[in-house]
Amino acid sequence: MPKNLIIFASALALSLIFTPLVRILAVKLNIMDHPNPIKTHRAPVAYLGGLAIYLAFILAIVIALVLGLPFKEITVIIIGATLVMILGLVDDLRPLSFKVKLFLEVLIATLLIIFDIRIKFITPDYIAIILTILWVVGVTNALNIIDIMDGLSSGVAVIAALAFLFINPPSEQTYVNYTAAALAGAALGFLRYNFPPARIFMGDSGSLVLGFVLAVLSIGTSYSKVNNIALYAPILILGIPIYDTFLVMILRFKQGKNIFHGSLDHFALRLEKLGFSRSKVVLTAYIVSVCLSTAALMISKASFRWAVGIYILVVLFSVSIGIALSKVDMEKPHAHE
Repeated sequence: MPKNLIIFASALALSLIFTPLVRILAVKLNIMDHPNPIKTHRAPVAYLGGLAIYLAFILAIVIALVLGLPFKEITVIIIGATLVMILGLVDDLRPLSFKVKLFLEVLIATLLIIFDIRIKFITPDYIAIILTILWVVGVTNALNIIDIMDGLSSGVAVIAALAFLFINPPSEQTYVNYTAAALAGAALGFLRYNFPPARIFMGDSGSLVLGFVLAVLSIGTSYSKVNNIALYAPILILGIPIYDTFLVMILRFKQGKNIFHGSLDHFALRLEKLGFSRSKVVLTAYIVSVCLSTAALMISKASFRWAVGIYILVVLFSVSIGIALSKVDMEKPHAHE
């Protein structure tokens, strides 16, 4: 049996076991996420799902080490994921200010530089280091930003992890393949209990871990030996969280709101306002994420001219959808109400 499949299946099985156990613990300890004007679920839901994702991921990584995963790169992933999980767990139990969270996330991202995991196609090195930290912190929070609807962040993470698994040639960094398989399995097992209607939420302890690991995976492969422009393929693979992050920031800025404060400007909530059921919103996001990941794979195989053409089509589509969504009046009742 291929090693990647063993790691994926192990993470999946562990997540399926840990998630309901963590849910029982959360209910007993009354660690529940209650609805508010920003959080749009309709009844209290158990928290701590991120702990199940983390445990399944880490134990699957241990299995990967036994199977021969390079120790150097995985060490920083384990340390970074653990620190991010602790940060998210603290924030879940006692909310931290965004300034404190960003500062700590920058410190954690700096660990990657120490282990020489960074963007390497940009010079001079100090620019590459700055962009690596911005990218890691940005993607880490982008997965957290889209975690506003049952199954959205976890499902998109599964698709993205599988995309990084398939797009990375087996002859390149094996830690990318093994880590992607572990993350996909851990997130998929959790999704079994998180898909609408969710029985448990991952919280920041889960979304930040997913974002951090995906950010690390995205800078661990060259993507293509056919054209240099394929280096930007991670932007497509992580297109849903990146798109929502920029959409929310732009809309909040136009409305004169603090971009770090919560609001109802997310694409998912705007689709719901148009009459989409929550399941339909999430499935639509999955389909778009698969399409974007497929486009990324095509770019890695295509000539420079075709790759540019695909990027242009994606940008035009994204801008047109963004303009349409920005016109949705979030103050009016839902179209299906």
